[in-house]
Amino acid sequence: MSRAPRWAGALLALVLTWLVGYPLLVTLAESLGLPAGLDLSSFAEFVRRPDEWQAGWHSLWISAASVALAALVGIPLGFLFARHEFPGRRLLGSLVILPIALPPLVGVIAFLFLYGESGLLTRVVQLGLGLDEAPWRLNGPGAILLVHAYSLYVFFYLFTRAALARFDASVLEAASALGAGRGYTLRRVTLPLLAPALVGAGLLTFMTALGSFSAPYLFGGGFRVLPTQIVASKLNGELAMARVETVMLAALAFLGLWLVRKLDVDRHAVAGGARGIAPSRRRLQSRGARLAATVAGWGLAVFLLLPHLTLVLISFVPPVSWTTELLPPVLGLVNYESLAATPERLRPVFNSLWMALAATAGALLLGASAARLSLTLRGRLGRWLELLLVVPWAIPGTVFAVALALTFSVRAAWMGRFVLVGTLWILPLAYLVRSLPVTGRSALAGLRQFDARLEEAAASLGAGKVYTWRRITLPLLAPALAAGASLAFITTLGDFVTSIVLYTYDTRPVSVEILSSLRLQDTGVAAVYGVFLMLVSATIFLVWGRQEGV
Repeated sequence: MSRAPRWAGALLALVLTWLVGYPLLVTLAESLGLPAGLDLSSFAEFVRRPDEWQAGWHSLWISAASVALAALVGIPLGFLFARHEFPGRRLLGSLVILPIALPPLVGVIAFLFLYGESGLLTRVVQLGLGLDEAPWRLNGPGAILLVHAYSLYVFFYLFTRAALARFDASVLEAASALGAGRGYTLRRVTLPLLAPALVGAGLLTFMTALGSFSAPYLFGGGFRVLPTQIVASKLNGELAMARVETVMLAALAFLGLWLVRKLDVDRHAVAGGARGIAPSRRRLQSRGARLAATVAGWGLAVFLLLPHLTLVLISFVPPVSWTTELLPPVLGLVNYESLAATPERLRPVFNSLWMALAATAGALLLGASAARLSLTLRGRLGRWLELLLVVPWAIPGTVFAVALALTFSVRAAWMGRFVLVGTLWILPLAYLVRSLPVTGRSALAGLRQFDARLEEAAASLGAGKVYTWRRITLPLLAPALAAGASLAFITTLGDFVTSIVLYTYDTRPVSVEILSSLRLQDTGVAAVYGVFLMLVSATIFLVWGRQEGV
């Protein structure tokens, strides 16, 4: 191997270590009182305070309960779509995945407008039962779990469906030949072979719920979890405690990352526990069964889309025109016209678009380069590059936001620290770091399926490296790179957890403006912003899904 790839890999590893690892190390060092001297008083205070232990316990049990609820929904859906053929299965299969493709904040405010104290469904139940007050309040752990179950079941659905698609039909045939019934085969054969995929889905769900911020922030109230506790401590001026909380949450996340890598979740997500030809889907024979499946399938689709359809409806309701009526008495384009005619209200849209585009471009360049070099170099340097691509996914957004704010609020160039907080660069940088796992892992997946002999054949025919890259390598990797860039753009466009910590008034994105509009009771404009995020995200996802055959 020539020295050029090794030097390039070392330089890229240095850059990624500065972006990904260095802020976390700075946060750990300052939480310990370094470099002035070791000081564990903040950790001792953390241990003494009951509210800190309570927030940590809340994070753990909410995450565990989210795994259980997501499994209850996602596993049966995976079996349904993998094992049965019914009208509309392909379209419904795309709709079932949709919740995870939409920005978390959009789902949260959509739930607020549908199930909130003055939400549409709440009004229907209240008027239908003749109640003087709303039949429920959407707050506390129950509301958080409802949102988590709605958005996170997709992990179990995708993992179960992918594993069943690679399941060996001969195993089931052998069990049937030995006299095993369907229930016994499911319990003693199918589920044990699916266990690796289900464990992988559970770990991903747990880690995503552990770092969840939007639902606990808007619905938690006095029910604090570690991500919201960190922001509360920072806003209250308890910076030392915020650093300790950040370190503790990061430690939990690193433990989860270790388990994910130990169990090789990426492999199990694709292969499950068996390889072979999957059983053919059962086609429903009777007209009644097909009708029931169709009604149930489209009923599920309506349930999944109803929060977002409610969001669209609210966006057409003029200000202060809907009070006690069941349905809005007036609909119009007032909110859209207000946003289009007011430059100050359009600024968050432009901010989100240019920052998401810049971050996606940077993450695609760095992620694809790191993926290529990690496979080329192998060894310790290659493994280090691959690890750096995974860490931003495992670490909750709140942790990275606080770490970046702490690292880049000091002018010490000799230590690699610059004053970026308060400038227009800090948010795109944070988005870039958070997008690296998506672009990097997509590039890795594409490169692992790429046949290197194609490049060797091109070289033997006299093609230069640039020509080979442009005419052979890049076209073959384009689908994987496009998928990574699409998901990165969707994620950064609607980011809330990082933005709420690092934004300024001039750089505020759409997600922060939604929160500001809700606080001002300007629900129509908040809904318009939500519709914008929803339409952009859903369009990108559905176009990509159609190209990939999802």
